[in-house]
Amino acid sequence: MKFLKRQKELNMKKDLISIKDLSVDEIKHILAVTDKLKVSPKDTGTPLAGRSMGMIFQKPSNRTRVSFEVGMAQLGGHAIYLGPDTIKLGEREKTSDIANTLSRYLDILVARVFSHSDIVELAKHSTIPVINGLSDTEHPCQALADVYTIKEKAGSFKGVKLVFIGDGNNVLHSLLYACAKLGINFTVVTPKNYQPNREIYNQALLFTKDSGAKLELLNDPKAAVKGADFIYTDVWASMGQETQAKKKKKAFKGFCVNDRLVLLAKQNCKIMHCLPAHRGEEITDSVIDGPNSIVFDEAENRLHVQKAVLLWLLGEK
Repeated sequence: MKFLKRQKELNMKKDLISIKDLSVDEIKHILAVTDKLKVSPKDTGTPLAGRSMGMIFQKPSNRTRVSFEVGMAQLGGHAIYLGPDTIKLGEREKTSDIANTLSRYLDILVARVFSHSDIVELAKHSTIPVINGLSDTEHPCQALADVYTIKEKAGSFKGVKLVFIGDGNNVLHSLLYACAKLGINFTVVTPKNYQPNREIYNQALLFTKDSGAKLELLNDPKAAVKGADFIYTDVWASMGQETQAKKKKKAFKGFCVNDRLVLLAKQNCKIMHCLPAHRGEEITDSVIDGPNSIVFDEAENRLHVQKAVLLWLLGEK
């Protein structure tokens, strides 16, 4: 009977690879659980006692690593960090072999990788839930924390205008899916040659048919921020793109979120950044440290959202 129960659980395995794969109800459920965890953390107890989480990290990390490790510990579980020199996906052994082996030891797996295909391959061959802790295509955990923060500050998603100023990167892709599904009006502002992936944008547009969200792509930051409730920015050159940094710095001239730009938005417009920030490039000190900044509230919420995701994927909430 235990074997049959285990097989049933394996067949129902859930992963968090892309916001695209989550239903609106699933996103709202994660956000609702996050709210309870943040307001009354002690009431949760230790539902993950005896559970183990593996963390395959090809890239350095602050918020993702710490929030997952602390979150797992607070829920009673144990986290094992597997750094770049420990697990070399597809190098020391096939990714499928790694997935199959770790599935015998662990209850859940987080991977922070360069190539999105590595996440897909891990999930395909794992019999335990796999979480995308960041890939070159998406950053779903960040986007969930972002939309939770927006709702926390605005009270609801209805009528909210979020403006993203920067590169068409992984964070932006996940935000496109999240905003389109939840009904957040989302304006994306990039230089002409740095827009988000067209296929992802088109997929997000399809989701707006149900939510009523308005998505738009612009190239003028000053025009875009008018009426903005939230302004979001990110580094122009992500990890792994260091060789493009000089070229991007030139292309993104005029895209820095500074005091002059913020003045064009709503008076109480909130400022967001997923961090780490390259201060003086995509955002100035006066803005990120200013009274309208919610950057560190946003960073804190990674912990609460991560805990909600762990509980959801492991069937505890």
